[in-house]
Amino acid sequence: MQCKPTTRVEEVVTIVDPAANKKGDTFTLNLKPGKHFNHPTYVVWAEDMAGNYLRTIYITESYASGIFGHQMQGDSIWLKTKGPSFQPAALPYWTHKKPGSKDGTKVPTPQNPFVDAYTGATQKTAFNFETSIADQLPFRVLMEVNQTWDWNEHWTNNLYPDSPAYKRSAQPSVVYSVTIDEKSGSFYLNPIGHGDPKGDSGKLFTNLKTMTTALLILDTMGIRLNSSK
Repeated sequence: MQCKPTTRVEEVVTIVDPAANKKGDTFTLNLKPGKHFNHPTYVVWAEDMAGNYLRTIYITESYASGIFGHQMQGDSIWLKTKGPSFQPAALPYWTHKKPGSKDGTKVPTPQNPFVDAYTGATQKTAFNFETSIADQLPFRVLMEVNQTWDWNEHWTNNLYPDSPAYKRSAQPSVVYSVTIDEKSGSFYLNPIGHGDPKGDSGKLFTNLKTMTTALLILDTMGIRLNSSK
């Protein structure tokens, strides 16, 4: 008797947006962790073709709330307990794109969290996020992802010695984008640049030659659209 080789089936978690329009076009975001995935922070949002912010689709709960798994004490001390953490260099491109809070604050904090999107914990496995869209075609979907202390030969600890925000970020955030120009089909996001390493601005830096493991945080970033008509 010959035994058949076993094939491991990868677990895929499906999250359904409770605010989705059941009669609208279905938008499914698929994210698959990459080789260097280790509890990253990320956000997915939509823009028109002129680059104007439309809405946020999905954001990790820690950044949206300003409450992270390790509370920050000063500039370099991290506690093992959950608590507030101010991270301006985590997702600077999106942070400066979105509208500010009522007090003008850009970076979400416990006092002024970002509440205008679905927020979820960082998934440890591949997952699908199902929602609906009502944006006029064509439009762009963007994603920004970052992982703390992700150093390499260029992005070293002493590159910006006067920036505590950089020291908590290391390699800067990577920004991905895709143009959605059909009501049905599959689309895949590709890297277009990185965010401000110090979190001081919303500038997009298009040179990715110094980025290494940061480009391997996620393996697949796909979108599937199914028209309701």
